[in-house]
Amino acid sequence: MSEPSPLLPVLDVRPVPDAADVFTAPNLPGWRPRLFGGQVLGQATVAASRTVPGDRPVHSLHAYFLRPGDPDVPVHFAVERLRDGRSFSARRVQALQNGVAILSGIASFQAPAEGLDHAEPAPRVPEPEELTSDLELLDAVDHPAARQLGRGRLTDVRHVEPAIYLRPGEERTARQAVWMRLEGVLPDDEGVHRAALAYASDFTVLEPVLRRHGLVWATPGLSVASLDHAMWWHRPARADEWFLYVAESPNAGGARGLSTARVYDRQRRLVASVAQEGMLRLP
Repeated sequence: MSEPSPLLPVLDVRPVPDAADVFTAPNLPGWRPRLFGGQVLGQATVAASRTVPGDRPVHSLHAYFLRPGDPDVPVHFAVERLRDGRSFSARRVQALQNGVAILSGIASFQAPAEGLDHAEPAPRVPEPEELTSDLELLDAVDHPAARQLGRGRLTDVRHVEPAIYLRPGEERTARQAVWMRLEGVLPDDEGVHRAALAYASDFTVLEPVLRRHGLVWATPGLSVASLDHAMWWHRPARADEWFLYVAESPNAGGARGLSTARVYDRQRRLVASVAQEGMLRLP
């Protein structure tokens, strides 16, 4: 029997005593000098959902990363109840460290409803079992930071195109596809899976920008930081089963790059969409 996902303690967002609609949760182990943005996105999603009726799952989140987060300082999530309508609820959530906001966002929740239904089809790509795990690639790099990165993500990541950690892609294309799956097993809670997808959605979303310009993550002096992040959940999906993350970059300029992504489950159903702009500076 598989073990519970090691991400579960990170998503265990709990109320702060004697503080209305304020929550906190532990940080990921310090595998990066600053907090991973996906962690804060996932936790903010859970915190906002703690103030919404359980029959209204999150369907969209729009957030700005305001400051780098410190992995050694607890994060508090202050939720403001903006509106509760007949079908939709809206919440503002701020992630705070030392009383200062590191992320600010608005999430929307909706009671299930019937309506029009269509989706962009998934591209034809190899199955994840046919691909090499990034963990194997990073374990083979003779540097402790690479191995720490691979194991610290708590996610099995498998690039369809060759990964660009050390070597640029053969083709300077602004598109790529990646299979991902959270390690371990998550509970049968749709809200947890949607938060886990938000967590994983921040791993590779900006890579099409680098790939388009023949850059790699190990480029000397390269500085990359997420500026904002938007996510829309379309259909239920499990984050502890394989999902396909198809991303492309329509634009880069002004030391910023924009990427959009579509998330498909193993059955090739479109389950979520993502957009992120990041800062990318070269020496």
